[in-house]
Amino acid sequence: MTWVKICGITSFAARDAAIRGGADALGFVLAPGSPRHLEIPTARDLIRGVGIPTFIVVADGEPEAVVATANEVGASGIQAHGRTAAAVAVAALDAGFAVLRPIPVGSDGPIVDVTGVPGDAVPLFDTASTALHGGTGRVFPWHLVAGVRRPFVVAGGLGVDNVREAVALAEPFGVDASSRLESAPGVKDPDTIIAFIEEAKRP
Repeated sequence: MTWVKICGITSFAARDAAIRGGADALGFVLAPGSPRHLEIPTARDLIRGVGIPTFIVVADGEPEAVVATANEVGASGIQAHGRTAAAVAVAALDAGFAVLRPIPVGSDGPIVDVTGVPGDAVPLFDTASTALHGGTGRVFPWHLVAGVRRPFVVAGGLGVDNVREAVALAEPFGVDASSRLESAPGVKDPDTIIAFIEEAKRP
């Protein structure tokens, strides 16, 4: 059954819908400039008491600071984008966090070599963008990652209407969705969240 992460959680309604729907992990964005950005106290409140893995999503943060923030909010995992992503992944693994390591994918490929992803970090393939660190709402050609021979996650433009196709073509361990589960930028729709999880996990 496909592992499902719902990212960009900004409210208790969205959080609770994702848990009720059977999500396997939640993502909380701590990246100023994103419509899904949370201040630390809000992230801490949303994460408190959650019984499934929780990832903070950051961009261009320094490794020690990111690890400290993850500890402060009580997250169990880290997903770092940007210029410091590789260093943060190593520091996060050393500190005992689960790690999703984003890898941008364009139209060229296929991608089969992910030896640069350290240790137990899980590659997360997302649509390449010069302007955004994820949350683009755009897909990439899923077949480009079908040859990767370790567990990986697919993100980028996934919604209720296309997640089954993505799973069939890429054969990922998991999927990660955010922007196409929203009624407005940064505002998740609980019914859409539940429908997405059901579709992603459908046999």
